[in-house]
Amino acid sequence: MSAQTPFQHEVATLIVETLNLEDVAPDAIAPQDGLFDGELALDSVDALELALAVSQRYTVQLKAEERSTREAFSTLESLAAFIEAHRGAAPEAAVG
Repeated sequence: MSAQTPFQHEVATLIVETLNLEDVAPDAIAPQDGLFDGELALDSVDALELALAVSQRYTVQLKAEERSTREAFSTLESLAAFIEAHRGAAPEAAVG
């Protein structure tokens, strides 16, 4: 198991907070573990909630019908890479 990058940790924190995973620490999500078929065992409702959170925080447009979007949600590593590649050109200040 490799360590998370700082951005992967940020995305892992978003996953834990968005999905209210009280028994999961962001550090415990390994970059290469499957999000849907691994320890987290996320489902389609989780995917929708997570996609909305990613879209809002990083201004990334996710289209369920696109293969690249489905592949991006396979692991923490792939999701973080997808966000970094597609995030909005002008980062917005966090609203909270």
